[in-house]
Amino acid sequence: MKVAVLGAGAIGAYVGAALHRAGVEVHLIARGAHLDAIRRAGVRVLSPRGDFTAHPHATDDPTEVGPVDHVFLGLKANSYAAAGPMIRPLLHETTSIIAAQNGIPWWYFHGLKGPYEGYRIESVDPEGSVTASLPLHRAVGCVVYAATEIEEPGVIRHLEGTRFSIGEPRGELTERCASFSEAAVAGGLKCPVETDLRRDIWIKLMGNIAFNPISALARATMAGICRHDGARGLVVAMMEETVEVARRVGCDPGISIERRIRGAERAGEHKTSTLQDVEKGKPLELDVLLAAVVELADLTGADVPTLRAIHAVSDLLNESLVRAS
Repeated sequence: MKVAVLGAGAIGAYVGAALHRAGVEVHLIARGAHLDAIRRAGVRVLSPRGDFTAHPHATDDPTEVGPVDHVFLGLKANSYAAAGPMIRPLLHETTSIIAAQNGIPWWYFHGLKGPYEGYRIESVDPEGSVTASLPLHRAVGCVVYAATEIEEPGVIRHLEGTRFSIGEPRGELTERCASFSEAAVAGGLKCPVETDLRRDIWIKLMGNIAFNPISALARATMAGICRHDGARGLVVAMMEETVEVARRVGCDPGISIERRIRGAERAGEHKTSTLQDVEKGKPLELDVLLAAVVELADLTGADVPTLRAIHAVSDLLNESLVRAS
């Protein structure tokens, strides 16, 4: 099996290192000091489950890699539309694109039976620009339940969680999912193949849609938000509105809000990816989180005043970051 990891950051490099440890031919596509460090000394993973170092091939040029069996996307979703030129050299006729993203994916209504089948979420896939880069027939969803950080270039700190749930948009059990899952498990990850990945998407989104923007606005860790009574109440309100939207598009997450908050609490003093982006002055991944759910609320008639308010102030913060970058 040959796998390219496009966007070998905290999650991508961790997955690539695990796959390489399982004997997979892995190519990490990265840049800057992180790429230089990986080329020099490999990917060093520091984990409660045991430290290890992997030495996959690393480059900033996908033409060096050529066609692969799977492209694992570690990019932020707001980079997908522009990723086409980097992805095209990696594709052959049956290459899958495994998109490890937060929020609502561009393929969400592809093959979903019901009144919204085929609906394109404009905030996620503006004018079809993401679908043009990432064709729907190649898409495999991936919901990440792992917390990792780049401690320094080439060094990944794994904090908790090893589950990477994957699944086809149409819910089939396919060979491409089975083969990737088998390799990931051999590398020490949990990688269940789900026939209803949309439920996982909403369960994960219940946390991301609340904790990510609040952490960015308040500069707070997951544990810090959970300890603060007012912030915790805000999390509950945002999750309640999100569950209502999920149900209106035909998916019941099937998990209590308190249980979801307890799951987030286990991440401890972890900084969300959105807070890490604020600290680095990078644009925020808001469209697939807040904007997408607000758009679906408009589509279905759901009342989401808390989500709208947090989206407005988060978008204002993002505008400031974009101007400064």
